[in-house]
Amino acid sequence: MTDLIKYIVEQLVDDKQAVSIIESEEKEGVINVNIKVAEQDVGKIIGKQGKIAFAIRTLAKAVGIKQGKRYNIEIED
Repeated sequence: MTDLIKYIVEQLVDDKQAVSIIESEEKEGVINVNIKVAEQDVGKIIGKQGKIAFAIRTLAKAVGIKQGKRYNIEIED
């Protein structure tokens, strides 16, 4: 999952070196995924009216259903 999210995010941002994906597991199969990018690229990840962020979360949900896990995607400033 981390590789998929990292690939998508790297295609959207200008500074690919600043992309950081941190995955941590909570209780009961919930996995937190924190996306950290350069300050000027945060808007590109969120998108207009949050549409890109929503799409990334939708993909994570679809993959999670197949794996039997829940993913919580957070975009850090």
